[in-house]
Formats: sequence, C-alpha cells, structure tokens
Amino acid sequence: MIRFVLMVNRQGQTRLSRYYTPVDLNRRAALEADVVRCCLNRKKDQCSFVEYQDFKLVYRQYAALYIVVGVSDGENELSIYELVHNFVEVLDKYFSRVIMFNLDRVHIILDEMIQNGHIVETNKNRILAPLSAIDKMADG
Repeated sequence: MIRFVLMVNRQGQTRLSRYYTPVDLNRRAALEADVVRCCLNRKKDQCSFVEYQDFKLVYRQYAALYIVVGVSDGENELSIYELVHNFVEVLDKYFSRVIMFNLDRVHIILDEMIQNGHIVETNKNRILAPLSAIDKMADG
C-alpha cells in the first residue's frame, strides 16, 4: 500500500504532499525532512529503493524535482517505480513546462491514479479525461 507521495525540489522543499495513511500534522514536517534528506543525500549510482523505518521509499529524480513514494514492506518496488514514471509522463503530457503554478491540477492527476493508497488507473487518456472536461467547461 502507498503511504504517501512527495514532490520535492533539489533544495529539499516540499512542493506537493499527499498522505494515504494518517500521520499527525506535528510529525509530517519532521517525516518529510528526514525522508527528503535520506533521498537527496544518496549518490546517482545508488539504488532508488531505500529501507526506511517500517516502510520503504521509492524515489526518482526528474530535472529539478524528486518524487518520493513511501510504501509498505509488501509493495512491489518496481511497480511503484514505474508508477512514478507514468505519473511524470502524464504531467508532461498535460503541462508543457511549468507545473508548480497548477498544483490543483497535479492533485487531480494524482487522485485519478491513486485512491486510498492503491493504484487504480495507469492509462494516460483516462487519467487526463477529468481535466479535459474541466478545461472544456472553463473555456466554454
């Protein structure tokens, strides 16, 4: 099960966070800082899967962003790694360049792909269908 998804820049600032299991607000900032530090301090030639406390971290870097996914021990790391890649491809298909000004749209995309910590959709066209409908309503 997916516990959380983070999008973080190279400076370690969280740009997006989505939690699928309850985490106290007081603990979130410390958890995010520790997780980000753990991933950013790794070398490029090291594996993108990290054992962390009672779960695993799967991360991938794209340009200036790191996408970090916390998963339970029973989850397949490679499938999550591919999910991250698919997520980035969907973002790239919808946004030309800048996504940081459209975080509401990023949340919609993430919600179409993951619900209650489980992957529910990977087809890019089906993921983007709600955003297409929203865009048509806004234009029309």
